[in-house]
Amino acid sequence: MRNIFICVVTLIAFGSQLIGQEISPYIKIGETQETIQQASDKIIATLKDNSFAILGAYHPSNKSNLKVITFTRSDLKYTVIKVKDRGALAAIYKIGLIKDGDKVIMSYTNPEYILRAYLGDHYNRYKSTFVKFSSDLEAALSNVGTEFKPFGGTVAADKLKKYHYKIMMPYFTDPVELREFASFEEGLATIESNLKAKKGNTKMVYKLVYKSSEVAVFGVGLQSREDGEPHFLPKIGEAHVAALPYEIILQGNKATILHGKYRIALHWPDLSMGTFMKIMSTPGDIEDTMEALCQ
Repeated sequence: MRNIFICVVTLIAFGSQLIGQEISPYIKIGETQETIQQASDKIIATLKDNSFAILGAYHPSNKSNLKVITFTRSDLKYTVIKVKDRGALAAIYKIGLIKDGDKVIMSYTNPEYILRAYLGDHYNRYKSTFVKFSSDLEAALSNVGTEFKPFGGTVAADKLKKYHYKIMMPYFTDPVELREFASFEEGLATIESNLKAKKGNTKMVYKLVYKSSEVAVFGVGLQSREDGEPHFLPKIGEAHVAALPYEIILQGNKATILHGKYRIALHWPDLSMGTFMKIMSTPGDIEDTMEALCQ
C-alpha cells in the first residue's frame, strides 16, 4: 500500500510539473563569425537537406543586419490544417538572424510555444507529430549551432492555449476581420495583387496556399518607416526578430489577422506595460495596412 501511495504522489507531482512548465517563444541556435548571408545560405541548405521547405526570406525593417527565413514541412503543414480555426497559422516557422558586431546571432520560433498557443486543445491530439517536428528541427540545426537555449520570456504551458497579455486584452479567438470577399479565389487574387504592388509599403515574404481547403496564409513585411517594422521593432526588441513577418489568413472568403494586442504580446511576453504603451498605435496601424491589402 505504501508503494502504491508513493507512485500516486510521484505521478501527481510529475503531472503538476508538466502543467506548470514554462515555455519560451524562441530558441537560440548559437552564434557564428560568418556574414549574415553566409549564415543564411548555410541554414537554408541545412533545412532543405532535412526535408524542410523554405517559403521565403527578407530583411525586417529593411535593415541589412536583420534577416528572417520562413519554412514549413509537409507533415506539420497537413496536420495543422485539420484545425479549422486558423490552424494553418501554425504551419510556418521562422529563423531570425541578427548581425551584432563581428557575430551573427541565430534563433528560431519555438514550435511548442506557437503550436500550443494557436491550436489550443487540439495540440495534444497531434502531439506526436509536433514533437517529432521539433526534434527533427533541432537535429537539423545542430549543423549550424549548439546552444539551443530558450529565451524571450516565458508562459506556462497550460496558459498558452488561452493566452492574453492583460485583463480585457484580446485572445487568439478574437481575430480582426479585414474583409469578406465574394469567394476564396477573389480574396486570393486581391491580396496577392496588392502585395505584388507593395501597397502600403509592404512586402510579400511568403504565400502558403491550401487550395482544396480554401485556406491561404500570407507573410507580410511591414516596411513603412512611419508605422511599420522600422517604427515598432526597435522599441520592443529586435532580439525577437523571428516573430516576423506578420500574417494575413484567408479562410474561405474571409480574411483576418490576429489582433495586434494578442500577436505582439504573444511574441514578446516579457514586454512591460510601459514599453507596450510606446507602440500603442501599432496594433491599429497594422490593422489599417492589412485591411488596405484586402481592398
